[in-house]
Amino acid sequence: MTWLLKVDHITYACAQGMIEKWAWFHIEVEGGKLIKRIDDIDPHNPNSSMKLWCIDYGSFGIALIEGIDRKEKSQVTLFTELHQDHSIQHVAYETKNLEQFQERLRKYNCNILGEPITKTDAWGIIKQLFCRGYSPTNPAKTTFAEYVQRPKNSMSDSKVTFSQQAGKGFYNQIETAIPQNKYQPFTDFSVMPENWEAPKISEPLSVAHK
Repeated sequence: MTWLLKVDHITYACAQGMIEKWAWFHIEVEGGKLIKRIDDIDPHNPNSSMKLWCIDYGSFGIALIEGIDRKEKSQVTLFTELHQDHSIQHVAYETKNLEQFQERLRKYNCNILGEPITKTDAWGIIKQLFCRGYSPTNPAKTTFAEYVQRPKNSMSDSKVTFSQQAGKGFYNQIETAIPQNKYQPFTDFSVMPENWEAPKISEPLSVAHK
């Protein structure tokens, strides 16, 4: 049984001064549609913030983020200093049931970053669960997973949606984790059975369901 439906969106971290250039590429070259532009997700934060531009391709979306440095370097700036420009910060996967999948992650000792966030944006409701980084390092410097669920009784069923609240939510969760030195990785491979073997090759799900 697969718990994931599809990639919901991919978030790229852009180096300083590059978000407009990458937006041009995704819109003009790839044919995406700009559906949200937030030039400061947290204007009242004296330390740091970020820009957030969202591009829709119909079946999935791309989010571009760029750090805004004030008293401190933003987490996006720290990320791009390590991984360079236009690096994938996180991938969001749509789940069938976010609460049930959260319990499954806990069963396998996976480390999540706070509790699920439920936000309302232009098209409806999105539930988001952010996870700790894949590497045991500063949460601002590692890639991580996001899991989302979109209601099936609204337009968000067919739209990729983003909001300033949602962007600010995951930014603040990472900001909170940094000073706490919570550097444990997302996955705990100690729960993997020693006798586990890779399964036999199967047909792709897209073929099996035809």
